Amino acid sequence: MKNPVMLKNKFFLALCIGALCCSSTLAQRSGAPAQSGQSLTGADIKGRAPVNKEVLRVNLPKAQEATLSNGLRVVLLPRTTVPIVTMQMVIMSGGLADPADFRGLSTFTATLLREGTRTRKSKDIAEQVETLGATLQTTSALSAMTSNVTMFGLVENLDQMLDIYSDIIRNPTFPQEEVDKYKARQLQQLMFQRSIPQFLAQERFLKAIYGPNHPAGLATVPADSLKRVTSADLAKFHSTYYRPNNAILAIVGDVTLKQMVPKLEKAFAGWERGDVPAMNIPAAPAQGPARIQLIDRPGSVQTVLQLGNLGIERTSEDYFGMLVMNQVLGAGPAARLFLNLREKNGYTYGAYSNFNGSKFRGTLISSSEVRTDVTEGAMREFKYELQRLRDEKVPAVELENAKRAIVGGFALSLEQPQSLLGNIITQKIYDLPANYWETYPQKVQAITADDIQRIAQKYIDLDHLQIVAVGDASKTRAILAKFGAVEEYDAEGKPVKTAANGPGH
Repeated sequence: MKNPVMLKNKFFLALCIGALCCSSTLAQRSGAPAQSGQSLTGADIKGRAPVNKEVLRVNLPKAQEATLSNGLRVVLLPRTTVPIVTMQMVIMSGGLADPADFRGLSTFTATLLREGTRTRKSKDIAEQVETLGATLQTTSALSAMTSNVTMFGLVENLDQMLDIYSDIIRNPTFPQEEVDKYKARQLQQLMFQRSIPQFLAQERFLKAIYGPNHPAGLATVPADSLKRVTSADLAKFHSTYYRPNNAILAIVGDVTLKQMVPKLEKAFAGWERGDVPAMNIPAAPAQGPARIQLIDRPGSVQTVLQLGNLGIERTSEDYFGMLVMNQVLGAGPAARLFLNLREKNGYTYGAYSNFNGSKFRGTLISSSEVRTDVTEGAMREFKYELQRLRDEKVPAVELENAKRAIVGGFALSLEQPQSLLGNIITQKIYDLPANYWETYPQKVQAITADDIQRIAQKYIDLDHLQIVAVGDASKTRAILAKFGAVEEYDAEGKPVKTAANGPGH
C-alpha cells in the first residue's frame, strides 16, 4: 500500500505544477485572454505569433544573493505563485575538469552521488525522496563546465529535502557495489547506442568538428574510462572539486533569503573550503575542409543527415543574430527547413537546426531523417536553404515572425522554475550583465535582416561544411558522391575501404 503522506505530497505537487502549466497554456490560445478581463489588444494574431508588445518589457523579480560562512554563494529568486521550491547546486567543475586520459570522470561522480552516503544507502535515498514527492537529479557532461545537483519539491518539506540534499552533496561514499552495477548498465547502454542511427551521426559529426583531442569531440563516455573507474577515483574527484568555494546554490521558490540562510548554514555546516585546480577550457580547433562522411547501416530505409559548422561562444556579440537566424532556418515547424523538406517535398517528418555555445565555440547543425530514396533531393534542399541565407536578406514579415516567436517562447519559459534557474546560472557562469534577461526581448527585436545575412556569411561556411550521413551505403554512396568525396565508416567508427574512397582516406 502506498504511503499516504507520499500520495498527498505528490497530488499536491501535481496541482502546483498544473497551475504553472495552465497559465502558459492559456497564454497560447488564439483569441482567448490570458486572464479574466485581460484582452489581447496590441497583438496581431493573423499570420504572426500572437505576442503582445507588453511582453517586450520584462520585469523579473530581482535575485537576492548571500555568501555562507564556508564560501558558498547563494542566489535566490522569490516566486510566491505556488508553494514549491527548486534548488540547484552548481559545482563549477564539469567534464572540462576530467583528466585527458580519463574522460567521463565528472559524469560518473555526479551520477553516483545519490547511490549512498555515510548514513543512507542508495535504497534509503530513493525511498525518502519519493515519500516527500520530490525530484532529485544529478548530472554532468563530457564537455560541460559544471556538475549539477537539483532537487524540487514542496516548501512544506523543505527541511527534510535539505537534509537529503546536503547529505548527498557533502557525504557520498560511492559504494563499490553500486559503482559495479552502474558500470554494467552503462556498458550495455554503450552497446545499445551503436544501434541508433542518430547517435552514430552525432558521434561522427562531433569528431569531424572537434577532432580526437577536444572533450566536445565525444558523444558518450569512452568504454575504457568506464571499465577502469573505481570508488576511489570518484571519491578523489569529489574531494577535489565539490567544495563550497567552487559552487553556486541557485534557488527559485516560495522562500526568502532571510528564511533560507540559517537553514543552509546548518545543512552545509562542516563542508570545508578547498584549493580547487583551475579548469582547462580548450579552444575549438580550426575548421577543416568540407567533408562527407558516410556510416554504413545495411538495410536501413532512412538516411540520417547532419550538416554543420563551428558556431559561436556563448558570450559572442553574434549570439542574438545567431538566435534569430536559427529561428528562421530550422528552430521549429514554421522555419524554412521544415517547410521545405516536409511540407513542400514530403521527404521527412521533420527537419531542424540548432546551435550551442560555451566558453569555447559550439556548433551550428541542420539535421533530418529522410527516406533513402530521397537522399539526393534532401541534400540539395539542405544546401539550397543554407546558401539562400547567405545570399538573400530575410524578408521583413518572416523576420518579424521569427523574432516574435523567440520573444513569446522566452515569456512563456519564465513560468517554469527550471528555466528561471537556468537563466540565473547562465548569467553567473558567463558573467553576463545583471540586466541581461530583462533586456533579452529588446536585443532580439533589434536584430535586422542585414545582421542575419552577415551572421550566415560568417558561420555557414560551405567551404568547411561537415556532412554526416547514416544509411545504407550501397544505396547512398553514389548519391552522396555527387556532392563531394565520400569517406565511409562502419557502425563501430572504423574506416571502410571501398573503391570510391580508396585505402588512404
